[in-house]
Amino acid sequence: MEFRQLEAFVAVATELHFGRAAERLRMSQPTLSELVRRLEREMGTPLLTRTTRRVALTSAGTELLSRAQAIVSDVSEATAAVRRAANGEVGTVRLGIVPNVEPVLAPHVAEALRRHAPDISLDIQRMWPLDLQQAVVDGVVDVGLTCGLAVDPPGVVGEVFCGERALVGLRSTHRLADRENIDLTDLAGETFGIPSASLFPEWALGQRRVLETAGIFPPTVELETTDVGATGWTRQSGVEWVMTGAALSGLDEDATLIPSTTGLFAYKLQWSSARTQTAAAARFVQLILTVDVPQGWVTQSGHLRFEGASSAEVNEEP
Repeated sequence: MEFRQLEAFVAVATELHFGRAAERLRMSQPTLSELVRRLEREMGTPLLTRTTRRVALTSAGTELLSRAQAIVSDVSEATAAVRRAANGEVGTVRLGIVPNVEPVLAPHVAEALRRHAPDISLDIQRMWPLDLQQAVVDGVVDVGLTCGLAVDPPGVVGEVFCGERALVGLRSTHRLADRENIDLTDLAGETFGIPSASLFPEWALGQRRVLETAGIFPPTVELETTDVGATGWTRQSGVEWVMTGAALSGLDEDATLIPSTTGLFAYKLQWSSARTQTAAAARFVQLILTVDVPQGWVTQSGHLRFEGASSAEVNEEP
């Protein structure tokens, strides 16, 4: 018994007309008639009575109809589900994300999926960069969202797609504490507190890169705090300012955060090129490289809307 035979029988049995059934299935009437006759031969009994004026179900045909309809419906639903999965419309994406941007980018990408691919679910796993890098290589996660300066090991593709303005942390008594924005060159001679490279090397490197880009090399000391957001830095004597991001802005009560005019922390997506990417993961990557970046953030070179450093798109939507 073939599926096409059942499909042909169901069409004739519900239309009770070979011509309309053939039109419904987009096949010739002789082909349709032959499929039904073959099914009847395999069943060993007539399923339909045919006259020049009407088509009717036999008792055997009546018995078969509901069962055949269920089979045809199940196969149609299965076919549609498989096609949706193959097109990346359904599935689960395992996303590894570094802690310094999880509070901002995790809800951002989840909302993008909810709006544009609601049947793709997201399994978010918080990881440090080196662990995340290995998880991408080993296939533990489908996609990684990590610091833009993270190395792409062999077999891993990385696209730097967004960046956030660096926030400068100052004591509330600092001479520049009432500024709306700060040019980092105004702090060139003041002692900068940097996170321990052993705690989060990419984060420390990113901060050094911001300083280099600004053309300043301030006196620098390593922060004693083990919190990536630099919480508690004001209790460390000798430190006059720090940098952080919006997702890590839980600084001390006697400190203030001010956006820098030039400092930028970049972030990238990573995925394995050595492993077959699921359709859902491929759709996720394409989506995140296309949709708006978070409010106040800027697009970077890997984003499909990026047109160059002079025209990086800043999302200023309220």
